[in-house]
Parts: sequence; C-alpha cells; structure tokens
Amino acid sequence: MRILSPKLDVPLSSPQLPSPIMFRSAQVPAGGIYPQHQHAWGEFVYSFSGIMEVKLIDRHYLAPPQYGVWLPPDVVHVGLNRLAAHHCSVYIASQACQGLPRAPCALTVSPLVRALLDHLRQSPPQPPLNSPVAESDARLLQVVVDLLGQAPCAGSYLPSSDDPALAVLLQQLQANPADNRGLPALAQAVHLTERTLMRRCQRDLGMSLNEWRQRLRVVKATALLEAGQTVETIALDLGYGSASAFIAMFKRLMDATPNEFRRGAAPGAPDRAVSKASIFS
Repeated sequence: MRILSPKLDVPLSSPQLPSPIMFRSAQVPAGGIYPQHQHAWGEFVYSFSGIMEVKLIDRHYLAPPQYGVWLPPDVVHVGLNRLAAHHCSVYIASQACQGLPRAPCALTVSPLVRALLDHLRQSPPQPPLNSPVAESDARLLQVVVDLLGQAPCAGSYLPSSDDPALAVLLQQLQANPADNRGLPALAQAVHLTERTLMRRCQRDLGMSLNEWRQRLRVVKATALLEAGQTVETIALDLGYGSASAFIAMFKRLMDATPNEFRRGAAPGAPDRAVSKASIFS
C-alpha cells in the first residue's frame, strides 16, 4: 500500500500545535496507509462520504457519514484508505480537549457540524507554516469543538469481539453478508446455544446479532452504491428478497434512501463528493 504523509505540517513528535485548534482536509488515493503513529494532541476525523475506519491497538472503529471518530491525545492508531476519498481532521491541543470524551469513540455528527466541516473544507484556514490561525477562523473552529463536546458518543458503528466463537461467526458474516441463516443455525455453527450467543452479542457488541448484521450490510452497501451498482442488484447480493426491504433497512439506519445516499443528498446534510469506503488516521 502507498504510505501517506500526515495532513498536518507539524512533526508528530512536537509537544504542541501552533494553534489550539487546527483543521486540515485531504483527497487521498486508493490503497493508502497512514502507518502506526500518535501525537500529543487530539484528533477528530470525518469523511465526507463512505465508511470511515480507524484501527487502534485494541479496537477497530467503522463509521458511516453520520459519525466521526474521536482520538484523544497520545492514542496510537493506524489509518488506511482502501479507495479514493476526501476526508478531514480537526486537531485539538490537549488543553482544549477537556470537554471531549477521554476515550476513543465514534461521535454522532449533527447536520450543523457537517455543514461547518464542509464550509471549512471549501474555505480552509490557511495560516503561514507553523503560525496560528486567524482570529475569525479560531472562533469558528471553537464552535465546532464545542458542538463535538455535546455530540453523543456512539462507540464503534460495527463492533468486533475477542470471544473465539463470536469472532469466528462475525468473520463468516463479513465474508458472506448475504447469509440469511437464523439465530439457531448460526449458534449451532459455532457450537453455542442460542441463549449463550445472544448474551455474548449483548456483552461484546452492545446489540443483537440481527442489528449487527444489518449494520454490516449497510457498510457493504455504501461501497456498492458508490461503485454504481443498482439498488436491485445490491439488495439481491446482500440477501434481501426485494429491493423495497433493503431500502427500508437502509433508510432506517442511514436516514436516507440508497439513491439519496448515492447522490450525497441525505436530508440535512451538505452535498458530498462520491467515493467508496474510506479508512483513515
């Protein structure tokens, strides 16, 4: 994979940022990777389209465009970009992180925050190298941080598990999202009772296996939509008996129909450039 350079023109070893809050956006090519790294400031990462993924030492975050990933200062992380994407980062000095979660998580992004990030993307603050941002830009960035501090923490959109049996089952479903086996057959496949499987899903995933499977299908569907496949084809590929059933599930989870998502026209959201699943740092 292609090694990508950090978006911020500040050495990762630096103890501080030129300004308490800074913004950068980047268009990144397919097959890129930000190698494992950490920095003394926090980072909020948001993708204007696709599914975002960030890998930490002990967990794995995925988030569709209604979410961004928050990384507190000094968190070791790796970023990937499987397909071309446009994403942004808000870098926040440690002293300005008090109102944000102390642990990494996915944060729900409101339409207002999306609009502000899109404005910053189109009219980015451009201070001289290693210089503070202008006062007007600093005020806007502080509003973004204040709103992120009020955003609900959603954990990971598609959680994983270290439980040997459950991890195997999740891997099987990821490899074949059209698998429509019911709970009894899935439990039997990993030598668990239905009750035990349900308990482990709630313990490790925080949701039922059916909910997790629907989220998996959304993750898969967004990439297929952005690749230009028809809604009918995607529905069949993901195991739905009809396009209408797939559309209803997608709209429930994404607040937009598949075609609205494809056009970047989710209600209340700014226009989004179309790209596939994006994974970053």
